[in-house]
Amino acid sequence: MTRKELLELYDAPLPVLQEAATAVRRRINGDLLWYNRNFHIEPSNICAHRCRFCSYRRDDASSPGAWSMSLDEIRPYCEAKFEPGMTEIHVVGSVHPDKDFGYYLGIIQEVRAFADERQSAERPVTIKAYTAVEIDDMCRYNGISVQDCLETLSRAGLQTMPGGGAEIFSPGVREKICPDKASGERWLEIHRTAHSKGIPTNCTMLFGHIESRTDRIDHLLELRKLQQETGGFNAFIPLKFRSAGNSLSGLGEVSGDEVLRTFAISRIALDNIPHIKAYWPMLGKDLAMEAMSWGADDMDGTINDSTRIYSLAGAEERNPSLSVAELKARALASGWKAVERDSFYKIIS
Repeated sequence: MTRKELLELYDAPLPVLQEAATAVRRRINGDLLWYNRNFHIEPSNICAHRCRFCSYRRDDASSPGAWSMSLDEIRPYCEAKFEPGMTEIHVVGSVHPDKDFGYYLGIIQEVRAFADERQSAERPVTIKAYTAVEIDDMCRYNGISVQDCLETLSRAGLQTMPGGGAEIFSPGVREKICPDKASGERWLEIHRTAHSKGIPTNCTMLFGHIESRTDRIDHLLELRKLQQETGGFNAFIPLKFRSAGNSLSGLGEVSGDEVLRTFAISRIALDNIPHIKAYWPMLGKDLAMEAMSWGADDMDGTINDSTRIYSLAGAEERNPSLSVAELKARALASGWKAVERDSFYKIIS
């Protein structure tokens, strides 16, 4: 659909928009609801950037609530959070002003060594690590190219990348909410390079702050264009702005209807990206499940109380954990068939 058509559809009556999104969802994913077994590592929340929407970052080690893990702490953390059967370790955090490339490489090496000991032939453990913003800073601070950075991380064990840091591609909006981090063009360039290296990635959009619906549509169309070029995106995640504890708190948050409209328009616009993820630690379990009827098909994973990015911003899930039994029960009650996947959306029996 064109930009104009998508903008018009965005404002259509809710039943019309829901029906259109569900038709695309069922054509691509039928009645399946995907999930995986995973945990997160957030090595630090001390960050060089000052994004106005962020409730996670801290200035330095003396700031209340700040943390920074050493390489020696990575394995004990993995041992505490890993549960038998898990198939993904998700590594994402901040851009620490005092950590060099060797630190980020060392994290991958430590996680890979741990995963190799715990995985089985039936359930290999995938490392999903580092946003394009983190990759950009590694390259700039250490004087290396994106190609060399990704190749080195890949050899160490990185297999796929998350989609964070995209925010909204509009330069005018980025200038107001995250002026000192990688541009939208740079984000797209890094993901294009990852795809060319055989590293699949996810993609995201942060919505519900100062951007307009037009900004959202333009963002989606840029993602659709790159997917047409590379085919490297596995999933798209619409991320709702959460307002607690950041400098945009006065904006409040968008309504549940606006969230569902955005999921629907994302599914319709991005019909060449196979999966739309409703990230439940950000949305809450109830709204994430409702999003399955508005185009989404993936609930992410079990998490095991291992992420603080959205709980610090006021999300309902203060200690995010979701058991397989609860997820299956919720899916069944909503008319979906829960299927376990790996990081590449291959079904695990």
